[in-house]
Amino acid sequence: MKKFISVFLLFFLMIPGMLFAQKKGDVNNDGMVNISDVVAVINIMANGGGEEPAETQVFEVKGTKFTMVKVETGAFMMGSNRTFDSPTPFHEVKINEFYIGQTEVTQELWETVMGTMPQNWKGLQLPIERVSWEDCQAFIKKLNEMTGQKFRLPTEAEWEYAARGGNRSKGYIYSGSNNLDDVAWYRSNSDGKTHKVATKAPNELGIYDMTGNVEEWCNDYYGAWYYEDSPLIDPQGPSSGSARCYRGGSWFSYVTGDVCLGCEVGTRGYSDPKMILSRYGFRIAL
Repeated sequence: MKKFISVFLLFFLMIPGMLFAQKKGDVNNDGMVNISDVVAVINIMANGGGEEPAETQVFEVKGTKFTMVKVETGAFMMGSNRTFDSPTPFHEVKINEFYIGQTEVTQELWETVMGTMPQNWKGLQLPIERVSWEDCQAFIKKLNEMTGQKFRLPTEAEWEYAARGGNRSKGYIYSGSNNLDDVAWYRSNSDGKTHKVATKAPNELGIYDMTGNVEEWCNDYYGAWYYEDSPLIDPQGPSSGSARCYRGGSWFSYVTGDVCLGCEVGTRGYSDPKMILSRYGFRIAL
């Protein structure tokens, strides 16, 4: 409670002129004045709105290139004020610098590393799908052997921080926009299938498809009540569990009421780590 009080004091006392110049505080134009507007204003003031592209690194495996985007150290309010299947209260989290895939792992990269193609829809620049959490671990192990790097799945907190735009966040509902069609392939526009990566608009960090296309496995075990007492700095998820988390929504996600289930940056999903579905894919972190 103290965190929210201090944040809202900052919101109304330190920057009222800037806030009320934009629809009485609705900085991100989502029709509401809430915690996301606080985040947006703080980051706009600190980063000038995030117009400059984030730093990237390009890696190559057997002629197949992929790009990793630098996510700088920062803090954010993790979670959601919506509850679907578990409590997800807003809570402050600090994340140390890391890199995350600019796109979901493509079929091209998967085939280069694994020599197999488990997907439903064929296309080198389509995201790999029909992969379990355990399949992701096998891929990452081989990729690290081939590159000498330490690639991994992102933690749930890292994933959400990157999806929100890191320290360049403008407080959008989805990753990069309040307009779902701008940034996501989902049930209403996907024609019931995945689409080439990076064909929708990127988010503030230049990262694509963190909303829609395929749901993305994270490293964490799922814990329904984990947010209640998770660490402040770089939370890694519960130490044990029977399910693993995934994030971001997919081509199968649908809008009900005023929200696309699973697509909002703060909402969570979880499944058996052996589960294989045509909406499950992933991106890597470093």
